[in-house]
Amino acid sequence: MSELKLKGQTALITGGDSGIGKGIALKMAAAGANILVNYNSDKDAAEETVAQLKVLGASAICYQADVSDEADVQNMFREAVKHFGTIDILVNNAGLQQDAAFVDMTLKQWNKVISVNLTGQFLCAREAVREFTKRGARPEISKALGKIICISSVHEVIPWGGHVNYAASKGGIMMLMKSMAQELGGLKIRINSIGPGAIKTDINNEAWETPEAAEKLLKLIPYNRIGETEDIGNVAVWLASDESDYVHGTTLFVDGGMTLYPGFASNG
Repeated sequence: MSELKLKGQTALITGGDSGIGKGIALKMAAAGANILVNYNSDKDAAEETVAQLKVLGASAICYQADVSDEADVQNMFREAVKHFGTIDILVNNAGLQQDAAFVDMTLKQWNKVISVNLTGQFLCAREAVREFTKRGARPEISKALGKIICISSVHEVIPWGGHVNYAASKGGIMMLMKSMAQELGGLKIRINSIGPGAIKTDINNEAWETPEAAEKLLKLIPYNRIGETEDIGNVAVWLASDESDYVHGTTLFVDGGMTLYPGFASNG
């Protein structure tokens, strides 16, 4: 990248050891940011990600924390501040699926997905806001006091049968983000979401790894290609940079047009 848009800034990326989170970490490191890679269970993957970030010239560490655990989250932010001095960017990315038909879904499955996907974003955002306001403005680094990017999904607006816990969590993220943006914008804390569509990651490879599966999936994508993690990473860098300083309280869908409901294209 010719211009280091995030030079001198530190990003804390939850679930940064793989998939979309790793894609964002790599792009932010290439843009000049220091990175804390949060992970829950795969230490080896997190350490490998850190090694790749260091090759790009970033200062990077990894930290294990369950984002749905308040004490874990608070300890992680303390470590970030201790190591880097502060944080400037939070990428609320950690999430999971535990799918079931509605009548078969257990309370445990419901609670687990809501706790990680939604409560985890609340806990991390709250600690980030506390750090931003405690630290104060750094106009030589960023126009905003701090930036929060919530990783949502096209399923904050598209219902998804068989995945009601996941869809509900993403709908919740939409209103969490908008409500935070409304409340905190006056403090110059800039908050937005990215809503990925179909992105090639290990967690969903069954949806695209065979030609038959890919053909079926592409029927949902007007732009006729499946996304890559770097597609999300590029948008995250822009949202974290001063180039998007007047973008606040919105979800930017990065989905090849999936939210256009392509089934209606020839069914008018």
